[in-house]
Amino acid sequence: MNGLSVIWAPLIGMDAIRVLAVLAVLAIALAAWKRLGGWVLRALAAAVLVVALAGPMLQREARTPLSDIVFLIDDRSASQQLSDRGAQTDSAVAGLSAAVAALPNTELRRITVPDGPGDSGTRIGAALADALASEPRARIAGALVVSDGEAHDADAAPAFPAPVHLLLTGHASDWDRRLVISSAPAFGIIGEETKIRLRIADEGRVPASAGQTAELNIAVDGADPVTYTVKVGEDLEMPLTLDHGGQNVVQFSVPAAQGELTARNNSAVVQINGVRDRLRVLLVSGEPYAGERTWRNLLKSDAGVDLVHFTILRPPEKQDGTPTSELALIAFPTRELFVDKIDQFDLIIFDRYAERGILPVSYFRNIRRYVENGGALLVSAGPEFATVESLARTELGPVIPGRPTGKVLSAPFLPRPTEAGLRHPVTAGLQGAPAPEGASEVPGASHWGRWLRQVELTDTRGEVVMTGARGAPLLVLSHEGKGRVALLASDQAWLWDRGFEGGGPQLELLRRIAHWDMKEPELEEEALTAEVAPGSQQVTVTRRSMAPAVGPLEVTRPDGTKTALTMTDAGPGRHVTVFDAPEAGLYRLAQDDLRRVVAVGPASPREFERTVADATPLAGVIAASHGGVSRLEDGLPRLIAVREGRSAAGPGWIGITPRGASDVGGIGVDPVLPDWGWLALAAGLMVAAWLVEGRGRRRRAG
Repeated sequence: MNGLSVIWAPLIGMDAIRVLAVLAVLAIALAAWKRLGGWVLRALAAAVLVVALAGPMLQREARTPLSDIVFLIDDRSASQQLSDRGAQTDSAVAGLSAAVAALPNTELRRITVPDGPGDSGTRIGAALADALASEPRARIAGALVVSDGEAHDADAAPAFPAPVHLLLTGHASDWDRRLVISSAPAFGIIGEETKIRLRIADEGRVPASAGQTAELNIAVDGADPVTYTVKVGEDLEMPLTLDHGGQNVVQFSVPAAQGELTARNNSAVVQINGVRDRLRVLLVSGEPYAGERTWRNLLKSDAGVDLVHFTILRPPEKQDGTPTSELALIAFPTRELFVDKIDQFDLIIFDRYAERGILPVSYFRNIRRYVENGGALLVSAGPEFATVESLARTELGPVIPGRPTGKVLSAPFLPRPTEAGLRHPVTAGLQGAPAPEGASEVPGASHWGRWLRQVELTDTRGEVVMTGARGAPLLVLSHEGKGRVALLASDQAWLWDRGFEGGGPQLELLRRIAHWDMKEPELEEEALTAEVAPGSQQVTVTRRSMAPAVGPLEVTRPDGTKTALTMTDAGPGRHVTVFDAPEAGLYRLAQDDLRRVVAVGPASPREFERTVADATPLAGVIAASHGGVSRLEDGLPRLIAVREGRSAAGPGWIGITPRGASDVGGIGVDPVLPDWGWLALAAGLMVAAWLVEGRGRRRRAG
């Protein structure tokens, strides 16, 4: 196909041509006003000269017709596999492909839309943008989208130059029930109530049999769920009290109702990090000594610690008969601390305390009960622990994990972690730690400074994680009832703080002891933790254990299938395994007697947030392109060609707009007339004008 058009190549500037044209018009107007003969021919001659100066050229284009392009966007996301949507899509794709093939000079471009990366949902908007960028706009005749309409990036859809039609899968009778978390805190204070807002929502054509109430199951950290009956469609505020630090995984679920599209959106997982508001610590010091300030400095350096500290200043040699109640300048509230409010403390520390009748026997009994009910006790023992004034001889004795022999070992010694201490999180990985007693040292390795005094212990229980003089137990950690007790059989830790013989990790060791006592999750000796790598579904499971070897890890997937994984040794007290989760959801981990749950991605992926077919997300791009929406359950609409600008959808039919685009294969340019032709034409007209004018003169003269 050839195209012909006129273009201009002026011989002089266009401004000059315009001036000449204006002068010619004025001259011809004057001639016409005076009724001079032949003025019309002179006007034609002037016009020929002006046009000749403008340089008219004939442009010939060799054009090849191009076919129109129709895009078929095939949604194959997860929500398209619900009910019979997959079969509806297959049938529609086959029918539309045949219909486009039957149209003259029309090509089909098919784009399949899978689940978006991560949890980004269905990306139909991006598919339309990619389609528009891949082909010339002048050839695009339309786009046919076969989908349930749940596009999660509809804002990314471009202004399309041709009709966009949505062929909606699913059925008008579809309905679904889903669980929606409105708000949930990322952190929660241990022991304080936090609130999670949620709602059970029904959408679609909900049958009467679905009811107005539903059962809501709540499980924390994989424990047995608690069931509540709640109203559907009502905003709920669920109170939750965290009982431990670290990650708390709260799972909400609603049983599947009969006839709903899917149960994948009937559950939700909230991960809340449990933190302590402020740690309340009671420090009871005996007679003053160089290390007393060490404990105070450690506790006061933490802005999150509320410290209550009192010291018994009366030395043992001062026995003047002064009543106990008159020993302090200010009456200290011992009854309030040890009876009324003892359960409010997170940790009680006795630092070189000797029993001299200052505290009544009932107070020690209260402290023992506090420990057995879940409290934390730390005893830093000095020489007084080996005497008759020892705390081990009070009502606290049954929960202290060691008894003094009565000897004080007063000789320099090097604190050493035991084999168990190398695995225990309190003493594992301390910088500069020497080898355990009897093990060979690494040549040239630096180690801690020595201590100078230690109380000899016997009948220890729990874990001896450090030894001292003559290999005697130095640091003993024990679980007593529901609580914990740490016994440090020396008052010489302050030597490390002063840098004696190079010092040592005094602050880190004492901090770990105190936080282990208070059950900080990162210092649990038997723990199972899981971490999901950001932006992926790779799960790293770590088992901390005092045992040299652990059994296999049992992993239960969201669909209920189980698999066993071997855990490899990753250092003293640590065993690790890594696996790639095949799908998003809640995974249950079990190893020996430990249980853990980990959420990989959302428990209810974005693809299942809304499952009832709906054209609303794509309504904007459809309306802007003059397209339409057709339900496939009503049958596949006819595909016809309509002129651009006319309605492209109607009952039982949808239209595309043929564009008539072509490809220019070559261009030729020729002058309308050669230069001499323009000159001859203008000269002929002027001669004719002169003859006409002469004849007129003769007629007037005769």
